[in-house]
Amino acid sequence: MTYDISLIRPEMRAEQIKPRGQGFSPARKAALRRGLRTLHALEIMAVNIYKCQITRLPCELNVQLTTAMCNEMTHMQDFQTKLAEYGFSPSKTRWAYWTAGYVFGLSSRVVGPQRILKTGIWAENKAVGHYRELLEGIDWDDETRAVIEKNRADEYGHIGRWEQLQRSTAAIC
Repeated sequence: MTYDISLIRPEMRAEQIKPRGQGFSPARKAALRRGLRTLHALEIMAVNIYKCQITRLPCELNVQLTTAMCNEMTHMQDFQTKLAEYGFSPSKTRWAYWTAGYVFGLSSRVVGPQRILKTGIWAENKAVGHYRELLEGIDWDDETRAVIEKNRADEYGHIGRWEQLQRSTAAIC
């Protein structure tokens, strides 16, 4: 399936939110809980990386960082919603991902635009790997799988954006 990665905040309607997981085995529910908690925590980290990399300067890099942050906030909300639909709570250790996002974001910002881009590429490649593992390793319901696949497509889009900016001078703020 192909996804429009230029759409950074897809529309969501009230009727799309519903209870999920009734009749699922305990093992399947445990796998879903682990997967959704992992995705939610990683998206918290991604939001904080981008949030901390944005500067006050009016340049293309900041526009793209803000776009990526908004998109990652949508992903975080997607997984928070899915956790609630299944009756799960977020991971109690998500604060560690929040902190890691700040560390990666601030440290790359201090070094400069090229480090920001390298950090973005590294983080998004890690995300794509996690998405692949979780999509292959868990028996998702169709609607949740579609959300995960769309979010993974967005991560590939971020990698492409950061690689394109690496090759241009527009990223230099």
